[in-house]
Amino acid sequence: MNEKIPSHMAAVHLVRHGGLEALCYREDIATPVAGQEDVLIKVAAAGINNTDINTRVGWYSKKVRDSTNTGGETGFELSDDEDAAWSDEPIAFPRIQGADCCGIIVDVGEGVPPSRVGERVIVRSMMHGVDNHPFECRTFGSECDGAFAQYTTAPSRETHKVDCHWSDAELASIPCAYSTAENMLHRASVGPERVLVTGASGGVGSAAVQLAKRRGSQVTAVASTSKTRSLLALGADEVIDRNTPLVDAFGTGHFDVVIDLVAGPAWPSLLEILKRGGRYATAGAIAGPLVELDVRTLYLKDLTLIGCTFQENTVFENLVRYIEHGEIRPIVAKTFPLREIRKAQVEFLAKKFTGKLVLIPPA
Repeated sequence: MNEKIPSHMAAVHLVRHGGLEALCYREDIATPVAGQEDVLIKVAAAGINNTDINTRVGWYSKKVRDSTNTGGETGFELSDDEDAAWSDEPIAFPRIQGADCCGIIVDVGEGVPPSRVGERVIVRSMMHGVDNHPFECRTFGSECDGAFAQYTTAPSRETHKVDCHWSDAELASIPCAYSTAENMLHRASVGPERVLVTGASGGVGSAAVQLAKRRGSQVTAVASTSKTRSLLALGADEVIDRNTPLVDAFGTGHFDVVIDLVAGPAWPSLLEILKRGGRYATAGAIAGPLVELDVRTLYLKDLTLIGCTFQENTVFENLVRYIEHGEIRPIVAKTFPLREIRKAQVEFLAKKFTGKLVLIPPA
């Protein structure tokens, strides 16, 4: 070990599903110890994601039918704790959330090479299951404690060294949002073609814009008009206001691929604007999870619908390579001290920024 590790640390406990009051900042939480195949990480920065809020409020419960933001500050009365997490496992409280982790390895378990101490790392947020079965996975900060803390542990195999000159906040913007975006593009086999990205100003959406451009795509970003300049700077070829009827703007059969994070009432139009043989990929439903599908549109246009959660190893490996080769760069909209997590999540829910909001724990 290169430094004295304290017996207790600052962290945020999620004590139950609910509103912002369910987040409790404390400075007397026992510092975790690295298990046999784990590493202990001193957290330098932790990004905020929709999944953190979705889990807190219990939005994943099938009894909830509203948009994410509807219960973002107060929670959902209808949420059922038994299915309120994204996986089949109820959350074990108290839980330290935080799917995005950037930090330094300060200790390792007995089964991990000591040479890993001192590495600057990020943790794959969508971790594979214990037996590495296809489509079996768990989320860092959901099924296990995450990065809203001074220290956290993670399996060594899920913890990736990164050599770059980025800030800690920039690196902490990568794991959840960029892997989600890269996974959708990977699963949809996106190449030099026309791609529409919904929710394009958010963490995943802005990542999808950059990553699709890296693949040579012509990218149309859907967001509020106020985000136009920042999205064009990210590489979008055009930006269309999120309230514009898409079929009116593009007609039918215009796009090869739709990368969707929004769903909600406008969802049917996303299939209408796809070309015959088009692909639709989704990893979110911030405008509402229930949509109306005209099955005739699906089969008469030979469309492919792709739900994206599980990630093959190559997805995160690709991201580390892109970073180290200087092929991508996230936007950090703002940072907050970890103790201000409630304030940060209120700002996150307001959606008035482009890119990522990041929490910084005490040194």
